Formats: sequence, C-alpha cells, structure tokens
Amino acid sequence: MKKGYSPQHIPLTSLLVFLLLLFLSLSLAGCQSQSFTSLAPIGQTGNPVPALEPDPVPESITQKDTITLTALGDILMHNTLTWAGGQPDGSYAFDFFGEVRDLMEEGDYCTTNLETALAGPETGYTGYPLFNSPDPIVDHLKEYGVDGVVATNNHLLDRGYLGALRTVKVIEEAGLDTLGIKKSAEESGFLIKDIRGTQVGYLSYTYGTNGLSLPAEHSYFINMLEKERILQDIDALRPQVELLILVLHWGVEYSTEPTAEQRSLAREFLEAGADAIVGSHPHVIQPVEYFTINGKKKFVAYSIGNFIGDQRGQERNSGVILQLKFGVEKVLQPSTAESVASPEAMKTNASLISHTVELDEVKLISTFSHSYTKEGRQHFRVIPVEETVEKIKANKEEILTSVDLPLLENVLKTTRDRLSQLTASET
Repeated sequence: MKKGYSPQHIPLTSLLVFLLLLFLSLSLAGCQSQSFTSLAPIGQTGNPVPALEPDPVPESITQKDTITLTALGDILMHNTLTWAGGQPDGSYAFDFFGEVRDLMEEGDYCTTNLETALAGPETGYTGYPLFNSPDPIVDHLKEYGVDGVVATNNHLLDRGYLGALRTVKVIEEAGLDTLGIKKSAEESGFLIKDIRGTQVGYLSYTYGTNGLSLPAEHSYFINMLEKERILQDIDALRPQVELLILVLHWGVEYSTEPTAEQRSLAREFLEAGADAIVGSHPHVIQPVEYFTINGKKKFVAYSIGNFIGDQRGQERNSGVILQLKFGVEKVLQPSTAESVASPEAMKTNASLISHTVELDEVKLISTFSHSYTKEGRQHFRVIPVEETVEKIKANKEEILTSVDLPLLENVLKTTRDRLSQLTASET
C-alpha cells in the first residue's frame, strides 16, 4: 500500500457525494426501463397485438347477356286492309299477325314502320295516296309484340300537322314509343331504352313527306334526313348509349338496289358511331351489307320490304323480319365479398370496369303478305314463308295448299338471293 493511503482517511463529505450520485444513477435507470416497457401495446395475454391486415379485394366478375332488336317492314294500310277489319257494329278489329306473333314477341325491342295517319274518322278512312286508318291498328301492334312505331315516313302528314299530332297521341296512348318525332323544339328527337342495364339509342329520319309541309312554327316536328344533322345527332347521342340504331326512310320505291349515295351515307353514319342501320320505303327487299369498322362489326339493311299491305306482285308483298343479336359483356368490380353473393348488393356496391356491346348474329326471316277470301270476305295475314312451306308439305296448313308451293318457294329463293348480293366492307 502506498504511503498515506487508507480508507479510514477518506473525507466524510466525499463519501456522501459518492453515495448520492450512485443512488441517482440507479433511480434513473429504473425509470427509463419502466417507461420503455409501458409504451409497448399489451394484449389480454400480455403479448404485443399484431397489426390488422386489410380484407382481400374480391376478384372482378364478368357478366354476359344477349340483346335482340327486331325490325318489321312497312305496314301499308290500304283500303282493303281497313275493310278487312270492319265489324258489323261499325267498329274495327284487326287480325293480321297471328302466324308471326312469336317472332314479333321473342326479342327485347320490336319496331315497325307504320305508313298512315291516325287522324280519326272525321275525314274518312282512306288508303293510297293519302292514308288515314282506324286507331285499333295500333292496339293490334301493341298486342302482338311491337314496342316502337317509326313515324318518320312520307305518309305521316297525309292529314296535315293536326292529323300527325293525333297520330302520335294515339300511338303513345296505346303504350308504344314514337320514333323520329319532336313534340317541341326543345326535345332531342332521340329515343333511349334501358334493356337490362344497357342503354340502346334509336335515331329515325325520313327523306320527305310527299310535298306536304309543316307549319313554319312547327318545322322541328319530324326528323328529316339531312346528312349533317344526322352526324350531329349521332355525335350527341353516342356518349349516352352503348348501342345506337339508325332507322332511315330512304331510297327509290320498287328499286331492288340501294343507290350509290345510300351506300356512301351508310358508311359515313357507321363510321360516325351508328352500330346498325334499318331502311324502309322502297316496299321491296334490297340487299344487306356487312361492315367492319375499326375492328367492330356493323350492319345495314337498306330495305326490308313490306310487312303487310295489298300491293300487286310477289316482290311488293315480300319482306323480312330482321333480328339483330348483340352480345353484351360487363366487367364489374365488387366492393366487398358480401356483394358478390347478393345480386342486389352487386347493383349498388360494384363499380363498372368495362361495358362492351358487339354484333353477334343477324337473322333475316322471309315473310309474305297473304290475301285470301273466306266466307265471301277478303282477309289478310303475314306468314313466315319457310315455316309455311313445311306446313303445307306436312298437310298442316289450313288455307294454302300444294298448289301454292311454287309461289312460296320462289318468294323464299328470291329473298335469299337478294340478301346475299352485297359483299362485306372493311376499314
């Protein structure tokens, strides 16, 4: 031991300071340790609580559907058809469509071109050239599956503007839509139908009204076939719908071919956004044309002939029922797993990722306006040609016989030949 060093000789004050510093050091260390431990989350077992993971996002769901749009040819209410509907008490009741009822009803939406005024009995019921027909013809259309009536044709003004107003009123009161009419200058003249969540738009126009004019203050009433206006309307309607159908009353009467101008206009309208074009007015069947525009299938029927009337000759009593079948595909993103299992929740809780509509199939069913006499009275009916031929061969047809087979077989052949003349076009 070094000289002069001894514990007994440590000053008392130094020892007290040393002990005080040691105590403070141990106290601070214990506080820090306790403070650190208290910051950790403690579960019921004393263990740390794991972080919660988000629920998995349900996979997207693809829904597929098919929409069928049906179009019938021209309805020409000649005097003989009106007389056929006359009843002993002076009323009218028509029975034209029983043989084709299933074809009229099976689609999602059916239209036809009604070429007559419904102006009431005051000025008399007349046929060509200035048509005016009894109201029950519209009830007959409604009963047998028609949903929309094309009013944009050259006979709407056969009883003037007031007669045309009444025509629209009768059609709508029967529960049918009127295509191509604007009841005020503010209306668009568009028709939009919601078919199981797919918006289907119709635009309809006529080349003219046989020289009969509207009052200047009501010039907006009928959609007229003007190229620039149609292009503007397509541009305005296209963002509102997934499917756009153009109905045009155009062409040359009794011509079996569309004009070069029609074919050029058809392409422009399809390129502008229409999906299909249905034509009327020639009263005979004209060729159809298929297009592929920007990779999308499109279709034009330039004229689907007459649905019913009393004109002379096989050609003018022939027509087709057109069925356009469109495939619809919706891709939906459900917000929760529960919404996948509940259709109602899916409607409100799923977001739409994509909604595409493509032309899948075109069906053209040959028809014939058949006039016959029974119990001294003339009757009319629309018959499906191919089915009627088979019924005659099987002895199941009540009116036509084997004597009529050559006529019907020629109708069928002519129709098929006519519809296959134009080739596909692509851009």
